[in-house]
Amino acid sequence: MELSGRRVWLLRSMYLILVLGQVLTIWPGILFPMQRAADSHAVVSAFLGALSLVAILGLRYPIKMLPILLFELIWKAIWAFAFAMPMWLGNGLDDYATSVLFGVGLGLIITPIAIPWKYVLAQYWRAPADPFR
Repeated sequence: MELSGRRVWLLRSMYLILVLGQVLTIWPGILFPMQRAADSHAVVSAFLGALSLVAILGLRYPIKMLPILLFELIWKAIWAFAFAMPMWLGNGLDDYATSVLFGVGLGLIITPIAIPWKYVLAQYWRAPADPFR
């Protein structure tokens, strides 16, 4: 199955949005931290920083790097529905959760639009699996 040039550029745009979002939000804290701490926030920053570096490959290989966008969609959906929604329905969102929810919500809206779902189904669901040997 071949994707149109327009769809490929839409994918590239998503990788660019992902990379730029992390450059603006995560990378300043990685490059110029206020304090060095090996806590859960540092783990998340390191993880998202690495994800943004791998997403750069999506600019060159947008189809091969589709699992990055699938991962991005899945982690955001898990965070929104398993963590933010119960918090919102309970005591309400704190300032941090509210600011994160904006970016996560935006990703939950635009990422499914960019993902070529017919291609994903054909390549990752219907195609035969690689042998285990």
